[in-house]
Amino acid sequence: MHAVLNLFEYEKLAKARLTRMAFDYYAGGAADGITARANHRAYDEIFLRYRIFAGVGRRDLSTTVLGQRLSLPVVVAPTAFHGLAHPDAERATARGAAAAGAVYVLSSFSNTRLEDVAGEGQGPRWFQLYVSRDRGETRALVQRVEAAGYAALELTADVPVSGRREADIRNHFHLPDGLSLKNLPGAAEARAGDPPSLAAYVERFLDNNLTWKDFEWLRSVTRLPVLVKGVARGDDARHAVECGAAGVIVSNHGGRQLDTARPTIRALPEVVEAVDGRADVLIDGGVRRGTDVLKALALGARAVQVGRPILWGLAVDGEAGVRHVLELLREELDLAMALCGCRTVAEIGRDLIAD
Repeated sequence: MHAVLNLFEYEKLAKARLTRMAFDYYAGGAADGITARANHRAYDEIFLRYRIFAGVGRRDLSTTVLGQRLSLPVVVAPTAFHGLAHPDAERATARGAAAAGAVYVLSSFSNTRLEDVAGEGQGPRWFQLYVSRDRGETRALVQRVEAAGYAALELTADVPVSGRREADIRNHFHLPDGLSLKNLPGAAEARAGDPPSLAAYVERFLDNNLTWKDFEWLRSVTRLPVLVKGVARGDDARHAVECGAAGVIVSNHGGRQLDTARPTIRALPEVVEAVDGRADVLIDGGVRRGTDVLKALALGARAVQVGRPILWGLAVDGEAGVRHVLELLREELDLAMALCGCRTVAEIGRDLIAD
């Protein structure tokens, strides 16, 4: 796969290898896909003010997130159903992320038991959490996550109900035989090959009436740091920090929930200002180039999360594809830092962004 030069090429190759149903599920956005497309296009509309004579012969791409040192400011975002892309599913993703030294965030909607993923490689692991209507089920899942050695929880906050993804409706999206939701109680009723049962299960499982009190409840039942994923406004970010969030993730669910929600990179400065250094700020949605990573860091993010490109790498070449996607981002970020006059991540500042 060394002939693959960038993440866009991985997407084209993955489209040729995946079933139409699987590709559309991964790639699709809500309604007209306006936000899904705009997430990356917004990065293209940001221009850089590079420095010269900055002595960039040696560069360090490492950073810290939640106090943990990472070799690269890129986290593998939680995405569902990796079994649609590769037989080894989330196991292969975990191995590829570990080989690249990146944090892997396992989705609640995974095709692999969280305990089995925890046994793959030595990389850091976080877990993405949806809160069930049954608090006992959620508490039990959190206890499993803690026992398996995951280091943090990402609470997804932007899915009170599922967005309307017309491609999935048209394709009668379902899990093929042999795939299931491995971590959620009662998921056996979401039978393979039966679209209505899967959609009905998800609808029954998700609590659509969450408030900040529920977030405080979650913090009370875990010793793990909790990040809030799905933040798009400064006032929500401020409230999350005041309620004890260790971090906030600027996200619109990859444009899969509310179409015409603003691109995440445009929401980032407002969130960073509201958080005011009291918690780590991450961002996902539309990151496809090393310059995108640099722009997000320059606007105040501690790190970025990358979702769909990881799935493209997984579909094309399994574990090796996941690792290569991350290494491409590493190489591109390193080059962007050199050309912008940055020797360390700490030197990537707001002054690099052209107004």
